[in-house]
Amino acid sequence: MKTPIIRLAQHRDLPAIASFNQKMARETEDKELPDSLILPGVEAVLNDPLKGFYLVAETDNVLIGQLMITYEWSDWRNANIWWIQSVYVEKAYRGQGIYTALYEKIKEEARVNGVQTIRLYVEKENAVAQSVYEKLGMEETVYKLYEVTLQ
Repeated sequence: MKTPIIRLAQHRDLPAIASFNQKMARETEDKELPDSLILPGVEAVLNDPLKGFYLVAETDNVLIGQLMITYEWSDWRNANIWWIQSVYVEKAYRGQGIYTALYEKIKEEARVNGVQTIRLYVEKENAVAQSVYEKLGMEETVYKLYEVTLQ
């Protein structure tokens, strides 16, 4: 396989990104994300850089992977934290360094932008993903994640 191109997502990538998110939700949480929800959700990020941004991996003009970055301000650190979300690599390309290439690009961009910390959350049972993150030098934190759904 050729080395993938890692680039900022563009509007033309919306259908592929939405599809990747749907596949990821099925694989990791056995959830169905309807087009009526995910398409405008992805479009909102593509239209508003204050919400975040997507990086995509592309080979032969075909998207094969993605991740999204969202932002958190830390008053304790007086610095930005970037959250990695919506990670997906097409099954045929897994184990070939696609996520690593995306992750390294994010680290590079984070350094340039003065980001102090990069975080992500992962399903408790997703041992494969956890192993990948640990091999790349990420560490499990002391925090548990809580949420309330309001809608």
